[in-house]
Amino acid sequence: MKRILITGVFGQDGTILTSILNKNYKIYGTYKTNTRKRKKNFKNVKYIKINLYNKYEVFNKLKKLNLYCVIHFGSSNPNYKELRKKNFYKKNLLATKNLISFIKEVNVRFIFPGSSQMYKPSTKKISERTIFKTSNSYSKFRVKAHKYLMEIKKKNNLNATSVILFNHDSKYRSNKFLLPRIINAVKNKNIKFIRYIFYQNIVGDFSHAEDICNAIHFLIKSKKNPDIVFLSSNKKTKINDLIKYIIKKKKIKMNLSNFQQKKQKKKLLIGNNFLAKKMLHWKPNKTAYDAIEDIYDYTE
Repeated sequence: MKRILITGVFGQDGTILTSILNKNYKIYGTYKTNTRKRKKNFKNVKYIKINLYNKYEVFNKLKKLNLYCVIHFGSSNPNYKELRKKNFYKKNLLATKNLISFIKEVNVRFIFPGSSQMYKPSTKKISERTIFKTSNSYSKFRVKAHKYLMEIKKKNNLNATSVILFNHDSKYRSNKFLLPRIINAVKNKNIKFIRYIFYQNIVGDFSHAEDICNAIHFLIKSKKNPDIVFLSSNKKTKINDLIKYIIKKKKIKMNLSNFQQKKQKKKLLIGNNFLAKKMLHWKPNKTAYDAIEDIYDYTE
């Protein structure tokens, strides 16, 4: 069996991708030194406690594994509030550079998840040809890491791809992010929070995380070696419509008729997934509505 390393194995994407891959691959999953709770023990999965900030430890523990591919989910990812309070640049970049140094030496496939935050909102859908525009320490890290990866890829003829991810959710999504917070607020009838989110009138590119992880699986199997590929829903989703949907579907007593909402922004981050669909023979099968139902049922 080919051997695959997944960093951040206990996060949403790590958990889902592990469940997809573990039948046909031997999976090694890394977790942070301060992580104690393991979500699920899968067949063909071995968990490794590793400090990605320590280059010597990265090389020492990973060299003996004879890996086929490395997927690097193990970065600190912020919610909206954390973007304004924390610096996500230095440590995330250090861990990523340590992994890139490792894959350069052993020449294994590398998949690096990027973010839609690496781009500026636009009136048109953004794509692989869109120019980067950073706005915070997190997007700065993602852009810097991608450019460094592409530099190393070109010099060493590596098989390496940055996959640009937009909002994608599932029942494994951390409670600090938007959709789980909305679900908790609906269940607890937190009118103040729902009124606040409703007023924001948020519109964006929202997918189901299973679709995104399936696309990454197809990329692992593919012989293609693109520098960058967008994994997105390719459409606008209104958060207020999701709120209305879940309230109606679950028969929650909450009257939204008097809730105000500000004018929708003209410039948004909506990803064009044409290349991914054509190259990987992939298409999303679920929606944000499926994700919000999964989250609701999972937390009951």
